[in-house]
Formats: sequence, structure tokens, C-alpha cells
Amino acid sequence: MYGPPVDLSFKELNNVTDALAEIPRPTLRPLKIDSESKYLSQSMRLNNNNITNLVGLEFMLSHFLAQPSLLGWLDLSCNKITSIEHVLCDLKELRVLYLHGNDIWSLSEVHKLGELNFLHTITLHGNVIENAKGYSHVISMLPHLKRMDFSAVTHQEKVLASIWATTIKPPRTRPRTMSEDD
Repeated sequence: MYGPPVDLSFKELNNVTDALAEIPRPTLRPLKIDSESKYLSQSMRLNNNNITNLVGLEFMLSHFLAQPSLLGWLDLSCNKITSIEHVLCDLKELRVLYLHGNDIWSLSEVHKLGELNFLHTITLHGNVIENAKGYSHVISMLPHLKRMDFSAVTHQEKVLASIWATTIKPPRTRPRTMSEDD
């Protein structure tokens, strides 16, 4: 079940469902398929396309993968994704998520991924949020991280992130009302 990634990179996809009309790129190790012609893989490459959102991701994964619920590695890097959509939180076995080189602009978007208990590797560099104050505190939002932006997360970084998380208010998701200002 641990075959090579299903590679749909560099296909000029504008959305995830455009992949349904594509054939995955050949890999060094051949992709194995089951009796329903679905790939026996737990990883998917959708990098270097023009994808702006993840509408239809679950359907597309079910189309290609024999066991989409076991997806553990997903490369969405170098697309045009602007937000982290909840569909990623439904991928409960996800361990590695590449989102670098996109257009994600809100640091609070990353907080959604805290639901992924097995997520240990993430890339976010090359997004607008990389320049946001508090970017390094992604570690506090994702406590299981071992690697971020292709670098190991150190014990010291985890300690500092833990302190930061207990002393700093989480980012607001809505503007204050007049009654809250009193």
C-alpha cells in the first residue's frame, strides 16, 4: 500500500477536479493498481499547477486512490491557494503537507490544521503569512510538528511556542463590536 506518489504535478490544473481528466506522470517505481484500477498509494502530488481552492478534493482523491482516507502525504505547493480549507482537516491520516509557494495570507488559517493529530511536517514558506508577525508560532498551533519549512523543529522552539500560546491571545477572526470595546 506504500507505493510512490500519484503525480499530477505540472499539469496546468486550474482546480482540483481538472485532475480527473489527467493521467498521472510516470514514476521511477511503477504505480500499482487494485482491481478497480485505483492506485495503491498514500501520497499525492498536485504541486506546480494553478489551483486556487480545494473544492472537489475528496472526490478527486476517491477517483485516484484505493484508500483515500489513508492519504498521508499531500503536495499542494506552488499553486495559487489563498486559504486552508476544512477539507484538509478531514484527511485524518495526513502526516506531511506541502503548502509552500501559494498565496495564503492569514496566519489564523493554519490553526485549522491543529485537528490533524498525525501532521508532523508542513511547509508554508513563500506565502504572504511568512512575513506576518508571529509566523514562527505556527509551532504552537500545530503541536505535533517535527519539521516546518524543511527544517527540524527544535525543543527550544517548542518551549517558546508553548509559552507564547499561553500568554498571547489567539488572533481575532472578526472585528470588535461597540459592546466589546466597553
